Amino acid sequence: MNASAASLKTRLFEAAELRLPALTRLKRVEALPVVLDRRRIYVLPTRFGLMLSVLLLVMLLGALNYNNNPALLLTCLLAAAAYQSVFTAFGTLNRLQIHALRAEPCHAGGELELGIHFHTAARARHSLHVSAGAAQIGFDLDADGAATLRIPAPHRGWLRPGRLRVSSEYPFGLFQVWSWINPDFAALVYPRLEADPPPLPYAGATSPAFADRVAGDELAALRDYQAGDPPRNIAWKASARRDELLVKEFETLRGHEVVLDPATLRGLAYEARISRLAAWVCMAETRRVPYALRLPDVRIEAGLGDAHRHACLRALALAPGAAP
Repeated sequence: MNASAASLKTRLFEAAELRLPALTRLKRVEALPVVLDRRRIYVLPTRFGLMLSVLLLVMLLGALNYNNNPALLLTCLLAAAAYQSVFTAFGTLNRLQIHALRAEPCHAGGELELGIHFHTAARARHSLHVSAGAAQIGFDLDADGAATLRIPAPHRGWLRPGRLRVSSEYPFGLFQVWSWINPDFAALVYPRLEADPPPLPYAGATSPAFADRVAGDELAALRDYQAGDPPRNIAWKASARRDELLVKEFETLRGHEVVLDPATLRGLAYEARISRLAAWVCMAETRRVPYALRLPDVRIEAGLGDAHRHACLRALALAPGAAP
């Protein structure tokens, strides 16, 4: 019984998708690229268009009542121009392709800059508008291009822009054409940064730094080759001068790196801990201090650089409690 009901529901859903695609598109995400065609584009007169229609109707009645041929000709010309604008407005969206979406991660509490890339099929498009909720942007496309829509990002984690409305009132504002897309896309939102974080929690700050010569990145000395040393560490030029194999020995200063661990922030609420750790990540990166991250499910060793910063902020953004 349940199987037959599910099968009937699936068939009804597919039939609705064919006949009334706008209804099911409200719930179903779509893979990009998406091409807007006549099945997806809808047209309605604007308030200005309705007012002009009433005005033309009054002009028509007056011209017929007084048998005024010039007034009748003017009414017909205005009505023909308004009627033709429907096709121009429809052509503004017809065959427009939403090619891809791009977004750089932002911090919670800010705005996500969503780049929407279009393919125009070698035809200029004017007075386009894209909106997502209260966010909206207007632009023209003379060729393939992109528009940037700023969307509020209140929470960390994955942010889906949801349904995007593409519309236009070109050329006269008499008719509005629009279409909906529901792209399968999500952007990462980093945690909110604490406004005034305390100093960085240096590991071993009370003890002098010491050198670790096991796996470092600063050249410390040359020593005799030992079986098992990797060939990449052999100092070939120095070995040629000494007629014996010498190996480069590296070191890294320990005791002055930053270890970020939420377990050390007792007394703070969970989200406040995440915000402080994110602020410390940015602070350590700015000051070029190596930092490591210790989360219950994630361990990231000390390092520096954009890739390391992104890995730490991503781990914090996707920590338990983030938006799915």
